Amino acid sequence: MDAAPQQKLIARLEARISPETKALLQKAADLEGRTLTDFVAASAQAEAYRVIEKHQTLKLSAEDSIAFVNALLNPPQPNDALQAAALRYKQVMSV
Repeated sequence: MDAAPQQKLIARLEARISPETKALLQKAADLEGRTLTDFVAASAQAEAYRVIEKHQTLKLSAEDSIAFVNALLNPPQPNDALQAAALRYKQVMSV
């Protein structure tokens, strides 16, 4: 049986930055005891998670939260347009 070591799949990312920015990143990496590549990759990943969470999280004010909960607990009666849409849906879907 051939026991070849498993290779990690690695994607390459290149960026052009100023020497000052590279020196700053290198200093931070050195202070953390990490390679520049590891430091940049981990920092970029953490920031990516933060940005994605920020855009996927809905934040409501206290007033908006109360209005939302009130709408859930005391929904308005369906109007004519909603009733007509429900009827069309049932006809199309044969429910």
